[in-house]
Amino acid sequence: MAKDIIHDAVKNALIKDDWIITHDPFRVEYEELEIFADLAVEKPHTM
Repeated sequence: MAKDIIHDAVKNALIKDDWIITHDPFRVEYEELEIFADLAVEKPHTM
């Protein structure tokens, strides 16, 4: 899958802000359907 022109900049900004990239790309399969999102991310909880 081709990445758009800002993919790396967005990914780096998220990492710099302490987000965790969990999937790059994020693929979802359901029955005969396959969908891709650029990134799956999560922000760790801080206490």
